[in-house]
Amino acid sequence: MASWTRSIIRHRKKVLALWVVIFALGGYGASHLGDLLSNRFSVPGSEAEHGRDLLSQRLGEKSDGNFTLVLRAQGSTRDPSFRRAAAAAARRGATAVKGGRAGPLLQAGHGVAYAQIATPLDAADAAKKTPGMRKAIGQVPGATRYLSGFPAIGHDTEKIYNQDLSKGEAIAVPIALLVLAFMFGTLGGVIVPLLFAMVTIPTTLGVIYIFANFTDMAVYVTNIVTLIGLAIAIDYSMLIVFRYREELARGDEPHDALVRAMSTAGRATVFSGLVVAVGLALLVFMPLPFMRSMGVGGLVVPVVSIFAVLSFLPALLAAMGTKVNRLRVVPRGLLARRASGEGGFWARLARTIMKRPVPILVGGVVLMLAVGVNAARLDVSSGDNRGVPLTTESTRGLALLERTLGPGTLAPNQIAVDTHQPGGAFTPATQAAQRRLLASLRQDPDVAAGTVQAPVLVSPTPGPPAPAARLRLVGAGLVDKSGQVLQIRAAPKGDSATKSTVNLVQRLRDTYIPNASFPKADAFLTGAPAFGVDVIDKAYGAFPWLVVAVLVLSYLLLLRAFRSLFLPLKAVLMNVLSVGATYGLLVLVFQDGHGTALGFQHFPQVEFWIPVFLFALLFGLSMDYEVFLLSRIREEWDRTHDNEAAVAYGLQHTGRIITAAAIIMVAAFSGFMFGSFVGLQEFGLGLAGAIFLDATIVRMLLVPAAMKLLGRWNWYLPDGIRRVIRLKPATAAE
Repeated sequence: MASWTRSIIRHRKKVLALWVVIFALGGYGASHLGDLLSNRFSVPGSEAEHGRDLLSQRLGEKSDGNFTLVLRAQGSTRDPSFRRAAAAAARRGATAVKGGRAGPLLQAGHGVAYAQIATPLDAADAAKKTPGMRKAIGQVPGATRYLSGFPAIGHDTEKIYNQDLSKGEAIAVPIALLVLAFMFGTLGGVIVPLLFAMVTIPTTLGVIYIFANFTDMAVYVTNIVTLIGLAIAIDYSMLIVFRYREELARGDEPHDALVRAMSTAGRATVFSGLVVAVGLALLVFMPLPFMRSMGVGGLVVPVVSIFAVLSFLPALLAAMGTKVNRLRVVPRGLLARRASGEGGFWARLARTIMKRPVPILVGGVVLMLAVGVNAARLDVSSGDNRGVPLTTESTRGLALLERTLGPGTLAPNQIAVDTHQPGGAFTPATQAAQRRLLASLRQDPDVAAGTVQAPVLVSPTPGPPAPAARLRLVGAGLVDKSGQVLQIRAAPKGDSATKSTVNLVQRLRDTYIPNASFPKADAFLTGAPAFGVDVIDKAYGAFPWLVVAVLVLSYLLLLRAFRSLFLPLKAVLMNVLSVGATYGLLVLVFQDGHGTALGFQHFPQVEFWIPVFLFALLFGLSMDYEVFLLSRIREEWDRTHDNEAAVAYGLQHTGRIITAAAIIMVAAFSGFMFGSFVGLQEFGLGLAGAIFLDATIVRMLLVPAAMKLLGRWNWYLPDGIRRVIRLKPATAAE
């Protein structure tokens, strides 16, 4: 590292010029990235996906791209003039989308009727058609109109979502800047993480632009890149700048000080970046495209940051020299104490921990376990319309249907049946199978009886239907034009992710559809409830194995970094403790409702993607703090071979850095907690809460206490393992 840093110092102007070019190219890619991102959701290989493909190819519709026209009549919904006006409005709406079809007008309850408007579009593309469809529908005489459905809800709530993020940023950004200014103490120091973020984030987005030309990338990948990129920029810049200042304070010439800082703190950030990359790589191997794309984005950030740490950061500091200490914003004495790393709160805390390691360790572990044990009750859901703000046209229409038919109306179960022969939907055997299935559906207490639709209800006699009946069947999307493929719809009474609806999906697949005995046909259950079941099965079928892989790879990386058999094990166990406590916190605040007094929504489930993303993000980011602390302790151990002094020294010199970075991250992540959406609140609290617990209880208390008790075992590494990882044999002192 020393020779590399000296080379960067000699060529610093060329290195900075190269990064300007990289920044420009990355910025160009980033500016064009938005056109390639999408909100398309799929679960490859699942039954729900097969069913949706069949309906899309043969009936020209996709369940998540369907709109629902909801009408509250001023008079009776059975009045002929109202029904004519309502049917005409639905047909006008269907003309706003090529291939759109208006279904029949159905009764929802007293004074309320609705009609499905099927489209061949995905939810993301259909959402863009919402304003045009509303304009085409216009006003309906004698009724109040609401255009709802997944696309309309997505369109209407996107603005609220962005406003929530803006409100969070308005709080988080000033706090982050204040903490940065206070910690760095000079404007010369503050500019370093800002410039680091300015070059690495656009560069990362530029790299993702290349990937997006070859594979689907989720629209939220930019949020993940910005979030992780900012965290890494602050963490790595703070660690290296503080170490650089320490070396300058000792009287070293600036270039020598920089070489020393990069050989120690710089090396630690490289290992930290690798561990962060390993944690985020978990998402790349998830069997869900939208998670994989987020994983690619998250993985590229630490890789780009490592290159920036090795080149841009030393070149920038070499060009700045002592100017990193210019333009003070804190007293000179405070800046000097920080540079020396001596005295103050951290020194006293270190001495206290060294004196009482057992009660501190036991107390901290008991506290974390008391919160973490609640993780056993974590109940994940695929997400549905519960908890969306009821302040838009689409969500008010949803609420109206919930009060009349039930909340599952917008997300019906869809049974797609391919009879493999033209006219197969109208054979006596197929119609008999439909009736058997309808009998099961009507007897099920979790099915909204008024939502059941099937071809046999429109054309009950075997054989080709009359032209008018065929037109109704094709128009409603119940059969294709050849009569080979048919669809049966039945909405659940509950929202798509509730326990009752999930159980209904299982009954349909395991009992009702097999017992219907469709002759020589393939039957698939699709729709939002089925997708919810399949996405959780896919995600959590792979998640435990990927977690194990991440833990093992992280252990091996840290084994090489710390040259110890037990320190990496302790690091992995502490991180698992942090993640477990975070899951438990989500259960207490949301599932148990203990956070309502603080403005959090009471919600019986946690959205399925949140535990996965939290593990990947938190395992990586919290490992940052672990590497920072243990690298400094290891360095002091190598110098003195005094375990207690090394632990205290490491805490003194990294405690304020870890705490400051955590405060900034908590401020940044807390922005999500101010959202109107429960999923956003869960994600924000999970991130902020985990970083807070990890940087305080774990890094400040548990890690030093455990290392004090382990003593010289902290540094134990058998010679056989040393040879395998290409380290020199241990000296007598070790």
